[in-house]
Amino acid sequence: MKILILGAGKMGSFFIDLLSFDHEVAVLERDPHRMRFTYNCQRFTTTDEVKAFAPELVVNAVTLKYTIPVFREIIPLLPHDCILSDIASVKTGLKEFYDEVGFRYVSSHPMFGPTFANLNQLHEENAIIISEGDFVGRLFFRDLYQRLGLNIYEYTFDEHDRTVAYSLSIPFVSTFVFAAVMKHQDAPGTTFKRHMGIARGVLSEDDYLLQEILFNPYTHDQVAQIRTELKELLDIIDRRDADAMRDYLTKIRANVRR
Repeated sequence: MKILILGAGKMGSFFIDLLSFDHEVAVLERDPHRMRFTYNCQRFTTTDEVKAFAPELVVNAVTLKYTIPVFREIIPLLPHDCILSDIASVKTGLKEFYDEVGFRYVSSHPMFGPTFANLNQLHEENAIIISEGDFVGRLFFRDLYQRLGLNIYEYTFDEHDRTVAYSLSIPFVSTFVFAAVMKHQDAPGTTFKRHMGIARGVLSEDDYLLQEILFNPYTHDQVAQIRTELKELLDIIDRRDADAMRDYLTKIRANVRR
């Protein structure tokens, strides 16, 4: 299959490496410096080269902010039977876009990133494939993710964003709060160092990605739960209520064991 990857960032480069030995792959990236370490693929820096390549599948791996604008830019250059695909972590607006343009499409979300995941050992990681969209496209990504050993789940666009609001916004906001109140430690403990490593990893992500995850329509209710739990915990601390603290720890340990 002829596959065009849009963007040679972290995930774009990952998909180039993943697909280029079994398919004819090209990458479109306007910054040539980002393609220095790509290989076994054609390298495009202008959209003019896309039409001649005539891809059968496009994998959009650009920053979330530019996902739809880049699609709009290249669609006039694509064969009408080309399948569009995205790996966006927030799907808001994508279903409406796909319905508007009329191309076959498949949407998925690898629930891992190069910041934390061991890309050579992904059997503990997850991927979501959106149940709406082209059947052949869904089969392609299911086979791809299965070969990586990923745990695969199928959700609608709406179900995906609800899931992401829980699985990403709560850890992200918790990390933001830690980073906001932390102070430099000359002799940090193990727990502090681990939290610091997570904070550095999360904060190395693209600002727009973090923004869009937190601006997900379903994020507010999840973050509000953090506020409720902090209020309860602070009340227990202020009262120095040992029984209430024991009950609270029992509750949250049960959550972790699930």
